[in-house]
Amino acid sequence: MTRSPLPFPARIPLSVPLLLPGVRWTSAVLLAALGAGTVRAARRLRAVPVLPMAAYADAGVPRAAGWRLLTAGGVESDAATFLAACAHADREGLRVLDLLPGDLPAERVLSLLRLIDPAGYRQDRLGEGRGAGFAVLVAEEVLVRAGVEPAGPDATPAELMAVTRRVKEYAADATGLAIAPALSCGPRADAGGAARAAELRAQGLPPGALAAAQLAGLALLAGVAVRQGRWGAAAAGLYWIQPYLALGRPGAPLRPGDLARATAVRPVRSLGAALRTAAATTRTPRPEAAVTPNGRAAARDPERDAVDVEAVRAEPVRPGAVRAEPARPEAVRPEIVRAEAVRAYRADLAAGTDRFLEPRRPDCPWCGSEQLSVRIRVPDLLQGKPGRFTLEQCGDCGHVFQNPRLSPEGLEFYYRDFYDGHGGEGAATVFGRLGDAYRGRAEMLRPHTDPLSWLDVGTGHGHFCNAARDVWPDTRFDGLDMGDGVREAELRGWVETGYQGQFPEFAVKLAGQYEVVSMYHYLEHTRDPLAELDTAAAVLAPGGYLTIELPDPESRMARLLGPAWLPWFQPQHQHLIPSSNLREALADRGFTVLAEEHGPAHQGNDFFGAVALTATRLAPDPDRPWGPRATTGRRVLTGAVRLASLPCFAAAAVLDGLRTAAARRTDGGNAYRMLARKDTR
Repeated sequence: MTRSPLPFPARIPLSVPLLLPGVRWTSAVLLAALGAGTVRAARRLRAVPVLPMAAYADAGVPRAAGWRLLTAGGVESDAATFLAACAHADREGLRVLDLLPGDLPAERVLSLLRLIDPAGYRQDRLGEGRGAGFAVLVAEEVLVRAGVEPAGPDATPAELMAVTRRVKEYAADATGLAIAPALSCGPRADAGGAARAAELRAQGLPPGALAAAQLAGLALLAGVAVRQGRWGAAAAGLYWIQPYLALGRPGAPLRPGDLARATAVRPVRSLGAALRTAAATTRTPRPEAAVTPNGRAAARDPERDAVDVEAVRAEPVRPGAVRAEPARPEAVRPEIVRAEAVRAYRADLAAGTDRFLEPRRPDCPWCGSEQLSVRIRVPDLLQGKPGRFTLEQCGDCGHVFQNPRLSPEGLEFYYRDFYDGHGGEGAATVFGRLGDAYRGRAEMLRPHTDPLSWLDVGTGHGHFCNAARDVWPDTRFDGLDMGDGVREAELRGWVETGYQGQFPEFAVKLAGQYEVVSMYHYLEHTRDPLAELDTAAAVLAPGGYLTIELPDPESRMARLLGPAWLPWFQPQHQHLIPSSNLREALADRGFTVLAEEHGPAHQGNDFFGAVALTATRLAPDPDRPWGPRATTGRRVLTGAVRLASLPCFAAAAVLDGLRTAAARRTDGGNAYRMLARKDTR
């Protein structure tokens, strides 16, 4: 799980201030947070295994077959380190091993330990690949499946971090960390400004937001040190000496060479690093280093790497279902990708957006009633593309649907750059953080069946199937999706077989082949959900199980938050189906509903999502290719809004925690799951 990038943990024991009478609240909270962070960093460091170098000290030429050691520029590995790393990986059953040099700088160590818990890193199948960025051992077959060419002698740590992040996806439960005491970082140990921003982006982290958060944290520490007496000074002092307390254990195999200096000047260095990163973020529009399926990193030098512009054009989305998490394009230079995208969007918008909507229908697509009323009107708050969309509700059956709905051309326009391209990185990150939800979906079937075959419809890159293997290790998981991501899911090993296309196209080919069919947050994206249910009935064997999860239009939060309720998800969601309507539709198709869950299906993002949508509406991404040309002023405005919204996000996270607890207790939330069995008659 991704940890807080702030200089202190985000989770703070609120009871601590109550136990310290006379201590200012802010100082007490900071002391508790910094103390917990220091203990956590030391504990995590002790959990990182150390390569047993003694056994290979006299090794000659390496003979370990099937492995490649990728290193950053200036990092040289001896034969003993290579052989020790290969032996450790073979012994532990690893296919990827990130090596931490023995002299890794203190702040780099602390940053890495904030992001990952080494004790559970390997078992986290959905966890993002994290590493120090100096050396990584990768099995050659993983490199082949991931389409990653070994980095050259001038590779940057950012490029190597991007490689580690990618290959972890192809070794989901076979990636680890180890300390290599004899390995040295070389001349690129320190990173600041553009280099640091590139490293954060390579790890899927927003450098601008993190720099702003770090500056806010430093300002808070300075404030309590000046205004809150000895307790404030104690908090600031603990932050100051934290590197030595966490990393200065005598005899430790990883002892940063800059530990004394990093501790002595930490506040000054932290302030300078945050300011340089913020400045670099303002100057640079898009990521400087991002691994591509066919090779190195994206756009390191505008004078290198010729680009086939046609290869970066997004494949149109056919109507029928969401194209969730498709494969990444093969472009290498983002400035050329952006230029091509800008031209395409300008051409689309020149013809107007009215053509993206079909004529309004006068009746309900679910029951045929003409008793319709407007439920909500909302612009595109997800991407900020032009257009305004209306959801209407049936007065007889309660069905909520987009009216007028998007045309096939409109679907292509509004889905473009959401799950791939410009927004693909963020979408993949979100999908990768739903591990608890994925496991909850899989657990729902435990009382009813022990499936051997499972088809996940709308699987995207197969994140659910990957996570569900922890619950059903002997089940064959196949996936179906409109996008290219389903092919990559095969290469990753997250699904056994990937089917690409619209689900109804496979009704005959897959008839009666599966014991379980799942549709998680899929039906709401389709143009005809009843036809999708017909196909599910055909694909399931007699006695098979259909499991569905959908946003709940009857949620109280939908009325409270209005247009800022995230599950409206306009313009992508075509239908929002009340649970009673889904029950009736399943019964009409020969299903018996066995279970219905509301609280466990709740997605704890009502308030957080509302803040995010509002912030995006006030200050949209200045680099979006369908928007006006990005300027320094727009970037500064966006940064200011994001900084000002940080307290709102913090408050929203607290409210969502309370809301989730209430939803679990009352079995009410913003979504529901339903499990039904196909009758055998």
